[in-house]
Amino acid sequence: MFTGNGIKIFSGTSHPELAEIITRRLGIPLSKAEVMKSGIGETSVRIAESVREDDVYIINTGCNQVNTALMELCIMVHACKIASAKRITAIIPLFPYARQDKKDKSRAPITAKLVANMIQKSGCDHVVTMDLHASQIQGFFDVPVDKLYAEPSVIQYIRTNFALSDIVIVSPDAGGAKRATSIADRLGVDFALFHKERKKANEVSRMVLVGRVKGKTAILVDDMADTCGTLCLAAQHLSEAGATRVFGLVTHGILSGNALKAIEESALEKLIVTNTLPQQENQEKCSKIEVIDIGNVLAEVVRRSHYGESVSKLFDEVPY
Repeated sequence: MFTGNGIKIFSGTSHPELAEIITRRLGIPLSKAEVMKSGIGETSVRIAESVREDDVYIINTGCNQVNTALMELCIMVHACKIASAKRITAIIPLFPYARQDKKDKSRAPITAKLVANMIQKSGCDHVVTMDLHASQIQGFFDVPVDKLYAEPSVIQYIRTNFALSDIVIVSPDAGGAKRATSIADRLGVDFALFHKERKKANEVSRMVLVGRVKGKTAILVDDMADTCGTLCLAAQHLSEAGATRVFGLVTHGILSGNALKAIEESALEKLIVTNTLPQQENQEKCSKIEVIDIGNVLAEVVRRSHYGESVSKLFDEVPY
């Protein structure tokens, strides 16, 4: 039984709902911290209870005002470090700047590496994240990084809500083929993918479907949905190729710009996202958004980490 002795869980302002879900699952209260912003935008943090020799977990995700969320996290880690916390773990479901993971043009920064340095230098001993956009980001840290997968929760959702004989798993691009084939193999269903050509970032010029979807329910899977241009275009192509129903299933529903309007007007029947980012407002604005709760997975990681147990079991199973 989890007692909660010697453990403190704090939340930044980016996703307090997720922190509440995690602490409720663990049966312990959310620890108190005051996070304020001055008139010129500076973040101020006060840890309102003792953390001396405690195992501290700080939950903040890379959404909305991402720079604010990142600074909050670093300042909270630093505050706990100089208050003599025994170990500090940053739980960052969506890692900020994960798409800036390589030098893809002259004089371009590798911002994900800079972010890793900031978190580490602030005093973080351990990082937990989910479905990193690029796996090599783990190597940017000199402290342990547990990269969790939404795949078990996604597979559970598909098994519960769809007839496996009717579905085909589709990757919207070649980069996501590994994720999609892994899900398709574990479900024992067919797989298809799109080959896409871009004129520039976030703008797709041409998409070619590789695989058969006629008469099937097509489920598009990806790690994140931002502007949703690719996802909506892929859904249109799948519908034209004879798919009877089209769904989107992504880990991180960023949904920026006109994404919600694009989803509402698209061939997608539903876009299913996890709650690595707050989705209540998006659900109110778009009737097609459905949410999978991954709070139980993160709560189990906290419990296992606190007691020194392996977390690799969670790569394949959803905790109950």
